[in-house]
Amino acid sequence: MTNEAQLNTADITAQITARTDEAKVADEAAGRSPRVNFAKAAPKAFKALIGFDAAAREGLDPALVELVQIRSSQLNKCAYCLHMHTTDARKAGESEERLHMVAVWEEAAHFFTPKERAALALTEAVTLVAQGGVPDEVYRRAAAHFDEPELARLLALIFTINTWNRLALSTGKVAGTDER
Repeated sequence: MTNEAQLNTADITAQITARTDEAKVADEAAGRSPRVNFAKAAPKAFKALIGFDAAAREGLDPALVELVQIRSSQLNKCAYCLHMHTTDARKAGESEERLHMVAVWEEAAHFFTPKERAALALTEAVTLVAQGGVPDEVYRRAAAHFDEPELARLLALIFTINTWNRLALSTGKVAGTDER
């Protein structure tokens, strides 16, 4: 890992490890008891996940990364991650119009490129894998738009956002309290 990547990982870890006062207040207001702080309780696993996430993103279009993360978060009903990634997408210049269409991307196909649609279809299939696997047609469509290394990183990205969604849901993260 490069020094820059190590610094970035350290910065991200420090940001996420520090649970904000806002999150604590939101937990109390929602009547929730505090849950495990995964970053503090399992730091090696947490750092490994950050590294996997960073490796997955490498070389992928940042707008595509956010679309994939938004769609998976919608499917997993993870409000914490959905809020975080729509906010990140806006900061990166994504239009409100496209953000509103992610949930219905198949019906609003003209808002997305063929490559984005292939990535969104693969995201849905992998995220909902227990409901029917990853159909060959969905995989073939993605493979037509991404070379092998890109496709592998796209799959890794889908794996990581699904893991982040499960981590946020399991530990009771509150939407609007970005704890990075």
